[in-house]
Amino acid sequence: MGPAIVIGVIVLLIIVTVIGMYNSLVRLRNQVDNAWSQIDVQLKRRHDLIPNLVETAKGYMQHERDTFESITRARSQAMGAGSVSESSKAEGALSGALSNFMLVVENYPDLKANQNFLSLQETLTSTENKIAFARQGYNDQVLFFNNKTQMFPSNIIANSFNFKKRDFFEIENQAEREVPKVSF
Repeated sequence: MGPAIVIGVIVLLIIVTVIGMYNSLVRLRNQVDNAWSQIDVQLKRRHDLIPNLVETAKGYMQHERDTFESITRARSQAMGAGSVSESSKAEGALSGALSNFMLVVENYPDLKANQNFLSLQETLTSTENKIAFARQGYNDQVLFFNNKTQMFPSNIIANSFNFKKRDFFEIENQAEREVPKVSF
């Protein structure tokens, strides 16, 4: 009876270890999903602000049709993105369009002084900061999850139960990656 008990204890330990790894992977996957939902909330807020910003500016910037169209097109693509990598690319394009828009705004001092526009611009800036913070949290969760799914022995459980590597939410807009040059 002695060897049967030892074998039973070993089997029980293996089962408990597998269950623990599986539950850990599920928890991490749910944390990644939750972190993505936090980004998604901020992106929706950003998408909702853009039409108000554009409408406010249209009265002042009547000759900037291309600028408005590029923002509208980029916003539509961002709202229609399905995966994290598609969202990364689309949001990068939207950030680029917004940057160009803000550069054009500099040519319209009356618009820059408009209280409604200033309030929308401040809200957009705050939202951009929240997106950056949420993106950092999401990428941290993806790192934990990806590590767990790729490291031994939990990778065996991950592969057995079809836990797939997740994509990071990275900046696709090359202009955002470059450090601005300052010259005096």
